[in-house]
This record gives sequence, C-alpha cells and structure tokens, in this order.
Amino acid sequence: MAAPTHEAQERTVVERRTIDYIPDAERHGHLISQFTLWLAANLQITAIVTGALAVVLGGDVFWSLVGLLLGQVLGGAVMALHGAQGPQLGLPQMISSRVQFGVYGAVIPIVLVCLMYVGFSASGTVLAGQAVAQLLHVGDEAGIVLFTAVIVAFTVFGYRLIHTVGRIASVIGVIAFVYLFAQLLIGHDVGQLLAIRHFSISSFLLAISLSASWQIAFGPYVADYSRYLPRTTSPRKTFWLIGAGSVLGAQTSMTFGVFAAALAGKQFSGHEVSFVVGLGATGAIAALLYFAIAFGKITITTLNAYGSVMSVATIVSGFRGDNRFSQRGRLAYVVVMIGAAMWLALAGRHAFLKEFSSFILFLLAFFTPWSAINLVDYYFITRDRYDVPALYDPNGRYGRWNATGIAVYVIGVVVQLPFISSGFYTGPFVDRLGGTDISWIVGLVVPALLYFWLARRAQRSMPAHLILPHDPAHADAKWEGETVAK
Repeated sequence: MAAPTHEAQERTVVERRTIDYIPDAERHGHLISQFTLWLAANLQITAIVTGALAVVLGGDVFWSLVGLLLGQVLGGAVMALHGAQGPQLGLPQMISSRVQFGVYGAVIPIVLVCLMYVGFSASGTVLAGQAVAQLLHVGDEAGIVLFTAVIVAFTVFGYRLIHTVGRIASVIGVIAFVYLFAQLLIGHDVGQLLAIRHFSISSFLLAISLSASWQIAFGPYVADYSRYLPRTTSPRKTFWLIGAGSVLGAQTSMTFGVFAAALAGKQFSGHEVSFVVGLGATGAIAALLYFAIAFGKITITTLNAYGSVMSVATIVSGFRGDNRFSQRGRLAYVVVMIGAAMWLALAGRHAFLKEFSSFILFLLAFFTPWSAINLVDYYFITRDRYDVPALYDPNGRYGRWNATGIAVYVIGVVVQLPFISSGFYTGPFVDRLGGTDISWIVGLVVPALLYFWLARRAQRSMPAHLILPHDPAHADAKWEGETVAK
C-alpha cells in the first residue's frame, strides 16, 4: 500500500500509517499534548493498585511514598529519554532497535514487548471491567467484554484520537482525584498514618522498584506517541513534558493507593475499584467515579493496544523486507492482541493483585537491558545519525543480526537473575540482601557500560548525518560515514 499523501491524511479520520517514517508534511501537534497524554495514562486505577502494593507487601505509608517518588524520578527519566527520540526520528520506538540488534535480531526484545502489552492490557482490563460492571449493573465478565470493544474502536482510529482522548482523560482524571483526595482528608486522619515511620530497606527498595518499573515499562512505546511532532521540536522540552506528565500522574495515583491500602487493610485486595469509590461516594457521585475509572483505563489500554500493532508490524516487516500494511491487516493485529488481553483478563480476574505484582517486577529483567542499550547507542554512539531506509533492509547497513547488541542484551538479562525477587523466580542473592530486589539497577548499569565499551571499539559504519527516506544523498551515503573504532 502506497504511503498516503498529506492531503489524504487530513481528510481521513482513521490513521493509515504504521511503522513507516512520518514525513515533515504530515507532522502535527504540540508538546502540551505529550504532557496531557502521559498525565492521563497515569491517573488511573492500575497505578493506584501499584502504589498500594508498597503497603500491602509490608511497607509503611511515609517511606513507601518517599520510595515511590524516588523510583518515579529515576524511571521517568529513562522513559522520557526514549520519548524525546520520537520527533527526531519520526519512527515508532521499537523499530529503532534494529540499529542496535539488526533487522532480524530486533525481534528478540520486540516479542517480549508484545507480551508486555498483553499483560498490562489484561491487568488493566480487569479493573476497568469492574468499573464498567458497577456503572452498568452487569457482571464483571460483561464489563470486561464491553470495555474491550471500546478499546478496539479507539485503537483502530489511531494517533490523533489517542491524543484527543488523552486530553479529555487528563481533565477527568484531575477532577476525580481532587474529589477522592478531598474525601480521604475529610474522613480519615492521614497525619496519623504519616507519623508511623518504621524504615525497612527491603520495603523501601520494593517501593522504588514498583514505581521505577512502572515508568521504565513505558519505554518501549513512548516514542510511538511523539513521532508525529514536527522535527524542529526541542528534544529537551519533549523530555521534560513527557517526564513531568508521567511522573506527576503516577505519583498522584500511587500516593492515593498507598493511603487506600493503609486504611483498608485486607479489604483492598480483590475489591480495588469498589473500595476506592466507596471511600466517600454514593448514588450519582459513585456512578461518575466509576465512569472516571473506566475512562481513565481507556487511555492506557489504548496505548498498549496501539503499541502492540507497531510491535507486531515491526516483527512482520523485518522478515518480509518492507513496511507496507493494509488497513485490514492493521485491524487484524488490533483484534488479535486485544482479544488475547481480554481472554487473560477473563481467566485471571480473581487473582489479579498478586499476579500483577509478580508480573511487573519480573518484567524489569527483560526491558531494562533493552532500554540501557537503546539509550546508550542513541545518545552516545550514533547520536541520532540513523539511516532510516536501512532500518527496513535486512541487507542494508544494520544487517540481519547485530551480535554485539544481542550478546549484551542476553548478558544484561542473565546478570539480573541472582537479584530478582518475584512470584515467578527468586534469585540466590535476594535473601542475603534482606529480600531486596535490586535487579533493575543491575539491568540498567551493566548493559549500559558494557555496550558503550564494546560499541566504541567495534568496526561499525554509520552515516555522518540522519538519512531520511527519499533523501537524495541516501544512495551515495548508504555505506559511507564514520566508522567507530577505538
């Protein structure tokens, strides 16, 4: 399918592009939409549950809040550095991994990204389904199915609608949280909770890991939602607005989750939505809060679904050797990925909290090495001098497999194993560290340093500047440029 013209893009409501480069004529939007999108993506019930885990799993209120904030800042910086790549490259996030892993090799982390999309979508759909069920007075199963149908529709329309929904959801989310915090402060002695301070290094690091992993998990798709911004957009401003929206939204939600879990105790687990709404709302107000919870989940679940289309398309295009996708094929990807998430939500809705905790912590082992490699390469090795046409050519500059990137990625996963503590696996060093999980720190630092050292010494050809599709210099520059060697 030929790439649509700018005029066609303006006339059609449904987005037509997938993983192809966004030319300057089709760039649009303003940086404020990045702030509202990521604020809305984090002002939602799953973030509340994630914050609650810091208390449910043994932390006190004060140190949980401090740990969560520290993790937000650290993870949010990593996430926003990925997002700043979008306007400069005009590409979805994961296709740029072909620079570090090769056209075929990039499939390794992308397959794991797809699992992430399905997992997060499923966990979010459980909570959104509860809200829809309460709002419409139907069963949880029907609520999950109805919510899924809305996500399919929103994902099909694509980029423009996603940002529009983000702006609306950010306003609704702010209003809802102002009301909920007001009810919390009026009806309960929050100061008494903050006064209880029993510092535990393991609980403190757990809180950091929960919020850091929450932020880092956005990394594989954050640039998908900034790639249409004009190429002249400031990377620095892009970084700050994406990071500010995500950190502010997540910390607000998780702070509320910490207080909710501390007040509810065992009543919170398994009844997250009804407890949050029941803090101070009945009748029409309760209905509005259920609506706010469901609408808040639309934003993040649509991001997951849309990102899954980008990832599956990237996998397929790598082996097919082109970037052309029909609207019918795009719709099929949407239905398959969201359908899988719905099935998991229906099957696992009764054991959500425990399974979600294990999932989000174990997830770090596979995404922190990818994040470290991608950021080091983009900001310190290639310094955004990408050959965009070569990203779609297995015989091009980046080749089929990049042994350096793949080897460092595998090492980055393996070195974390002794430090992982989750329901899936617990490493041998965890007990020696008092039950503390520091795998995400190891998974960022070791691959970053190792990749920087190896990439600087590898014989690797790179262009002298960013090469774009239809660039007249592309034919001459394809195998020219700087060779990195030490």
